[in-house]
Amino acid sequence: MVKLVAFDLDGTIGETISLCIEAFKEAVSPHIAKRLTEEDIVQTFGLNEEGMIKQIAGEHWRAALNDFYARYRSLHGLCTAPFAGVEELIGELRARNVLVALVTGKGQVSCDITLEQFGMSRSFDCIETGSPEKNRKAEAFCSLLQRYHLQPDELVYVGDAVSDVDSCREAGIRCLSAAWAQSADVHRLEKHNAGNVFLTVSAARERILRLL
Repeated sequence: MVKLVAFDLDGTIGETISLCIEAFKEAVSPHIAKRLTEEDIVQTFGLNEEGMIKQIAGEHWRAALNDFYARYRSLHGLCTAPFAGVEELIGELRARNVLVALVTGKGQVSCDITLEQFGMSRSFDCIETGSPEKNRKAEAFCSLLQRYHLQPDELVYVGDAVSDVDSCREAGIRCLSAAWAQSADVHRLEKHNAGNVFLTVSAARERILRLL
């Protein structure tokens, strides 16, 4: 029986991936005298913003990071709410006394900006953010298991990336693949996590409730 449901943020809670990429292009490109492409940025995914920008901007990373935060906050005015149904799902889980966590590769600052914009700063029992050095999601899952004295089959993660599936397998937990964002690669998700890919929040909700 599942006792804790953890969610990814970008592409799962909200349509924020394109926003992140645009903020990187606009804020970091001037520091490297090159217009960043989406491919340049996506190749650094898995690290938090500090790690991503260090890889791209080198010695100019601190100034570029500050500019990124400012631009990310500004652009977030175009995305002020999570996906429809997400807040209701979290509320339903809480009403059933299920723990709800956020596990994201984002850094703490950008995570706080998004949760503030969405009005979700108090929506989670625990928040695990990313590292500038590595993808630490598997480590975060193990931390949650230890903190709440859970077995792996009592924790489920909802995330939108193939790397989320890999991290869940590393930690021995179940991954439900969120494929409701515009950026979702449904074909790759189905290939790596067949039978656990959901095109809508409501479909994921039905599966989650059956696991409780």
